[in-house]
Amino acid sequence: MKRQLIGAVMAACALAANAQKELKLHYDTPATYFEETLVIGNGNLGAIVYGGVGEEKISLNDITLWTGEPDLKVYNPDGYKAIPDIRKALSQENYRLADQLQRKDQGHYSENYQPLGQLVMTDVGTNGASTNGYQRSLDISEAVARVQYAVGNAAYQREYFASAPDSVIIIKLKADKGGKINRRFGYRCQLMHMTAAKDKEMTIDGYAAWSSKPGYAGGGFQYDSNRGVHFRTIIHVENKDGELALINDNELLLTDCTEATIFISNVTSFNGLDKDPVKEGKDYRTLVRNRIDNAVKQTYDDLMERHRTDYKSLFDRFSINLGTTAADILAKTTERQLRDYTERDERNPELEALYMQYGRYLLISCSRTDMVPANLQGLWNEQILPPWSCNYTSNINLEENYWPSEIANLGELHKPLLDFVEKLPVTGQMTAKAYYGVQDGWCLAHNTDFWGMTCPVGEGGGDPNWANWNMGGAWVSTHIWEHYMFSMDKDYLRRAYPTLKGAADFCMGWMIPLSTIAPDAASNPYINPNLKLGAIDYLVTAPCTSPENTYMTPDGYDGRTIYGGSADLAMIRECLMDARQATIVLGGDKAYIQKIDDTLARILPYQIGKDGSLQEWFYDWKDTDPQHRHQSHLFGLFPGHGITVSETPELAQACKRALEIKGDKTTGWSTGWRVNLQARLREPEAAYHIYRKLLNYISPDKYKGPDKRKGGGTYPNLLDAHSPFQIDGNFGGTAGVIEMLVQSDLKIDKNGRPTATLTLLPALPEAWKAEGSIKGVRCRGGYEVSLSWKNGKVTSYALKSVSGQRMKVTVHLPGKITKNTTVK
Repeated sequence: MKRQLIGAVMAACALAANAQKELKLHYDTPATYFEETLVIGNGNLGAIVYGGVGEEKISLNDITLWTGEPDLKVYNPDGYKAIPDIRKALSQENYRLADQLQRKDQGHYSENYQPLGQLVMTDVGTNGASTNGYQRSLDISEAVARVQYAVGNAAYQREYFASAPDSVIIIKLKADKGGKINRRFGYRCQLMHMTAAKDKEMTIDGYAAWSSKPGYAGGGFQYDSNRGVHFRTIIHVENKDGELALINDNELLLTDCTEATIFISNVTSFNGLDKDPVKEGKDYRTLVRNRIDNAVKQTYDDLMERHRTDYKSLFDRFSINLGTTAADILAKTTERQLRDYTERDERNPELEALYMQYGRYLLISCSRTDMVPANLQGLWNEQILPPWSCNYTSNINLEENYWPSEIANLGELHKPLLDFVEKLPVTGQMTAKAYYGVQDGWCLAHNTDFWGMTCPVGEGGGDPNWANWNMGGAWVSTHIWEHYMFSMDKDYLRRAYPTLKGAADFCMGWMIPLSTIAPDAASNPYINPNLKLGAIDYLVTAPCTSPENTYMTPDGYDGRTIYGGSADLAMIRECLMDARQATIVLGGDKAYIQKIDDTLARILPYQIGKDGSLQEWFYDWKDTDPQHRHQSHLFGLFPGHGITVSETPELAQACKRALEIKGDKTTGWSTGWRVNLQARLREPEAAYHIYRKLLNYISPDKYKGPDKRKGGGTYPNLLDAHSPFQIDGNFGGTAGVIEMLVQSDLKIDKNGRPTATLTLLPALPEAWKAEGSIKGVRCRGGYEVSLSWKNGKVTSYALKSVSGQRMKVTVHLPGKITKNTTVK
């Protein structure tokens, strides 16, 4: 007995010592707060695992469970009528009035992503006895979470995984002594629902509200059993021995058991963002029944093997080595490592690599459902009124979720976003006309949701610096061209081209000549002296905002609304260039290409302010908050391609200066963005410094202890702290590490011929120079690169075509070495 207990504890210690090499998050206590939990998912179903001993809580999510229903109503059809008045106020330099008038051009808010419920497994056998050798881990190399501990003379183990092939979540309970598992199974749900138990199952039937408001707009839900998304959850328990009984009509009791397997599945009635989930919904009851029945027929080992094979087919395409961490550091829990990394400046390259790979794990786990992208929290949410509705915020957050998808060799996982974007013109065309008076093309404002809304939000009360921004369509559409550059899939480009073109059409229809909005701009003392007005009547957007920043006018007004903001024009340039290249590749209309060329030539150019930074506002005004988390005006540097160190060095230097002014104290997703910006600037130490800031230890939100740590960074479970939790910082960090090590580009000439360039180790910091490698990076041009380095120099590299196309690539290596190669 004693030997077995000692063996269990020794095994737990060995697990901790080897955790990082095996890409594991590991802890020695159960989670108390969400920010300490382990999250698993199969792209559709997700679970939040606390790992409790006396009471184990597993919060469940389905990525298709939202409030709302298809909605093609335009809530403010006369919104566009406010535009002339806003422009008039701007032309009179009355920015206060312009801000007030912007509120007349707002529509409804987005819907809310909903939690599915929580399975609670209560121990009724150990009576609170002390626990020994507790270990909790998540192995991201195989997507399996584990809990193990000893109570008295018995050792207990649990395994959790979310299977994509079988559409189920599996939990295995096991004790090394017969009859030691005694658990009561109950279910909690915040939605309208009924729970029934029979034989070996609990069945939960429920539905979400057909309409709701975000928490920041006061909340509120409208329920109707004949409307909204419906769902059925089945929890099935298969016990190897012991007894399973029904109690309280809606709970199960497992007694005197040695081994049991729990099968969980859920299906909603969602059948597409344009279909009524009740009248045209999926047969969710039959689907979930079939999934449970099919899973129960298989052995646990077969289910595990199918899951591993599926997951590893994605995860194992890519690997990274940034150096070796000392064994005594790796023996610490992940939370302790993160704290010491932050507080003691402890060197830990394996933690840095683990965090990077964790982003890939999260994307695989939350982005595999057709037309349903990862939301603000990816897949994992416990709140009925989640932060910012867990919606799709298109002024950075939605796009940042997918920055690693292509370069980290997970191109298929980009598809939920790409397919979703192709559906947005349905409402986006109505929004363009009703809110902006633009007859051609489509647009997207600050928020969208599960149902593809596109209107500016706020209902007349939203702050214009976020509510009225309308460049979301221009931004998300750039993902179409990005996917083509990595895949070279012309069939995809042909299908998605109308969406990209429609976004470009809106941009061209929305801009106006500068002379119509600022006829006296040349005499304004805050005009940039290098801006030569008169020769060209530049095109600008008016009104515009720069998400979510504000400016200070010379008379002290904290303003939002302006014209000719750099962020708008940077996104428009990128969208038009993408549409131009796509038109050439597809052999399209030469007159349309000329129209884009003429427009690009007239767009107001970038300006550099007196402080040497890239100017954000039309006039050389200061930011109200110089360290503001948003840096939208740097879009052209990253994720755009218009500003580069080699081709536009003065603008690149101005971007560098802007980041110096911003500093490094910012929020999680913003920090992730800045890693990529510094990498594009070829500033290795700055990029590494800000990456370390991304891994700044933040304690759980509800933690009240004396060492509470607030701000932007990373929680104990390595999820991103905005705070609260937003998953975009994880994805931005993952992309940023790759951007430091590999950068690729693809240009199309006027005859449609591609030119590919590859830069190896463009921002390799001193901390990673000694030795390292990265394998399976996808590149623009349809190929992969793998490389190794030592003492800051590339020791080997290999290119492999994945598109099947022959591609000439110019390779830039450290030391200004250039080589030309052909990838076949």
